[in-house]
Amino acid sequence: MQPIRLGLVGYGKIAQDQHVHAIHANPAFQLVAVATQGQPCAGVENFKSLGELLASGPQVDAIAFCTPPQGRFALVEQALAAGKHVLVEKPPCATLGEAMALVGQAEEQGVSALFAWHSRYAPGIEAARDWLASRTLQSVQIDWKEDVRKWHPGQAWIWQPGGLGVFDPGINALSIATHLLPRPLFVKSAQLRVPDNCQSPIAASIQMSDARHLDIRAEFDFDHGQDELWSIEIRCAEGTLRLDNGGALLSIDGVRQAVSEEGEYAAVYRHFQQLITDKACDLDLQPLRLVADSFFVGSRTLVEPFYD
Repeated sequence: MQPIRLGLVGYGKIAQDQHVHAIHANPAFQLVAVATQGQPCAGVENFKSLGELLASGPQVDAIAFCTPPQGRFALVEQALAAGKHVLVEKPPCATLGEAMALVGQAEEQGVSALFAWHSRYAPGIEAARDWLASRTLQSVQIDWKEDVRKWHPGQAWIWQPGGLGVFDPGINALSIATHLLPRPLFVKSAQLRVPDNCQSPIAASIQMSDARHLDIRAEFDFDHGQDELWSIEIRCAEGTLRLDNGGALLSIDGVRQAVSEEGEYAAVYRHFQQLITDKACDLDLQPLRLVADSFFVGSRTLVEPFYD
């Protein structure tokens, strides 16, 4: 079977660290072209823009997008209009309205599309979901804390309008929570701490619930230091489930559980391949909605300036 010919738009840290390795490791895909305004990608044709790639580059069947969310809508829209399957790195767009429009356009074009909430593919997530399916939920505590200087060095777009600030990593936790929990979640309150030289929060405290009044609390911090804390603890009547290291580790009542050995992005591209085979889409908007709702109802407190 001929590999799916793939183009990649945006060749920054996430593309270099994760996407390219996952693509090369999956024989179902062949990376044939990259559109980037920065460092070129070795071993493939490079172009200055998506338009240039589509007009004069090699034939591609699908395109993966790793650009910042601001301005991404127009790029994905262009690829969909050209009839290409698309994989869109999280968060899919700078606004919920843009993401909703892409859902509609993908359906109209009849192509496969994936909003790639990569943290849902962490090794412990499916085992956790299976265990929770038959349990009585009592409370959820999310702690998602890391150092922006380590994970997004020099990326000023994060602090600009639409860049999400601490919700750039926080949305990973929300994507896991919305995947694990059986009912839609609602933001009851949010406290957003915004550096006085930025437009997006560096930390946030969120209180959420569902239709059955499940107590869900989240603490996000983008200035936490070098020791990341990516954990979700779910208390049930039958025991306590805990995910650590962003979902890579799973324990139940303190006992470590067996999990998948497949990496997040390897699983993302395997899922994308299956969507293309099935002529299907996976365009969940719930994590982005929770971020939008947090901004909508959140109170803002100015804190000390942030310097990278």
